[in-house]
Amino acid sequence: MRKISEMTLEELWQLFPIVLTEHQKIWAVWYEEEKKILEDVLSTVKNKRVSHIGSTAVQQIWAKPIIDILIELSPEYDMTQVKNILIERGYTQMSQSECRISLNKGYSEFGFEEKVYHVHLRYFGDNAELYFRDYLNVHPKIAKQYESLKKHLWKQFEHNRDGYTEAKSNFILEYTSKAKELYSGRY
Repeated sequence: MRKISEMTLEELWQLFPIVLTEHQKIWAVWYEEEKKILEDVLSTVKNKRVSHIGSTAVQQIWAKPIIDILIELSPEYDMTQVKNILIERGYTQMSQSECRISLNKGYSEFGFEEKVYHVHLRYFGDNAELYFRDYLNVHPKIAKQYESLKKHLWKQFEHNRDGYTEAKSNFILEYTSKAKELYSGRY
C-alpha cells in the first residue's frame, strides 16, 4: 500500500471521490469537538477566530461529509508556525500560498476516516466563506438552489475536485457578493 504522500493527484481523486450526503446533525457536534481541540493546541495564539464554514455549516442541504474550519489569524502571527503546530497534532498540509494554508485530517491510504476535517488558515478579513454560509442559512431557497447545483455536478466531477469547485464558483461568488452587501462589516 502506497502512502498518500506518494500518490498522484489522479490517484488521490480516485481514493477520495466527491461524495454528497443529506445534512447530518452530528456535523455540528464534530465541529465543536474539533474546535475545542484546535483552541487548546493553539492556546498561545491569542488573536484568532475559529469558524465552521462550508456546506456542513449550512442547515438542511446535502454536503460532502467534510467539516471545513476557518481559522483567522492576526497578521502578527506567522502562519507557517501555526501550520507546524497543526501538523504536529495530526494534520497534513494540502496547499500553501502567501496568505493561505490548507490542511486536512481524516484521510488514510484506505480512504476517508469517519471524521474528516479541512482547516483553512487565513488572516483576518479573508473570510468570504462566512458571508456565504450566513446568506445560505438565512435564505433556504437559495441554499436549496446551491444543493441542486452540487447534486447536478456530483457525478460529472466525482473524481475531479478542482473541476467540481470551479463549476460552483460563479454561484458562490454571486451570493457571497450579495451577502457582503447585506451583512457589510459583520466580520
